[in-house]
Amino acid sequence: MPGASHPPLIASPAALFALRLLFIPALNLSSPSNLIRNSSTFRRTRPLLRNTHLPRSLLSFSSNPVMAGQPSLKGRSSFTAACNSGGGREILVQHLLVKEDDPNILLEIQKRIAGGEDLSDLAMEYSICPSKEEGGMLGWVRKGQMVAEFEEAAFNAPLNKVVRCKTKFGWHLLQVLSEREELLLQEIQPDELHAKLHEPSFLEEAQLIDVREPEEVGKASLPGFQVLPLQQFGNWGPEITTKFDTDKETYVMCHHGMRSLQVAKWLQTQGFKRVFNVAGGIHAYAVKADPSIPTY
Repeated sequence: MPGASHPPLIASPAALFALRLLFIPALNLSSPSNLIRNSSTFRRTRPLLRNTHLPRSLLSFSSNPVMAGQPSLKGRSSFTAACNSGGGREILVQHLLVKEDDPNILLEIQKRIAGGEDLSDLAMEYSICPSKEEGGMLGWVRKGQMVAEFEEAAFNAPLNKVVRCKTKFGWHLLQVLSEREELLLQEIQPDELHAKLHEPSFLEEAQLIDVREPEEVGKASLPGFQVLPLQQFGNWGPEITTKFDTDKETYVMCHHGMRSLQVAKWLQTQGFKRVFNVAGGIHAYAVKADPSIPTY
């Protein structure tokens, strides 16, 4: 399983707390392909996972010429999507970018594609987008994440056909490799989790993950949660789909809900279909749902 075997380099809780969130999308530091990816789906996505870095979902895509703004996460109600804007279609897309004043290069690339060469190989050779290092892979994207011209071309492109479009950054050749229904990352409010924890069947049917560090868990904890410290990602990440059922409801918790949100997004890329982030973490749970739980 390629995705799970390449975990993030763990930063301190304070550093993680400071990182902007994905949708916020996503992904946020400066890597081009900052979108959540299902790296187990396509061979070309593997290069994204070779290095031990923070998960792409932790980064921001501000340096990616294709990516657009950052929707707010405020005002969410319980059991609502924590990241996505709603139901819809996601596409797995790769591209290359050349300068507007390089028409000869564009024609040469198109000829080579017509001759059977792969867009990802050509992206590594010609593209001026930082995503060239990953074969032009942008990952799974949804509407609202890309500049208008690129988005229109991508969402109207036939699968696997290389199409051309122009943006203010230059000429793009893009290819949609696959499509799927948009994954929704949900969150659960502390009072709802409190009620569920008192349902006899909940602890048997749900999967509960606490990504805080052992010293934090020693200060405050909830029953039924399996502790998978984020700083030990390298130990448990590669085995996540063997230890947990991707089809079951999975709830992720941390101190304030930030680290758990990043892990929840990563779990989606590993095929987990029903993932819930505990809003506000155990701190909000203690304040809003169960005062017997210590705060720290």
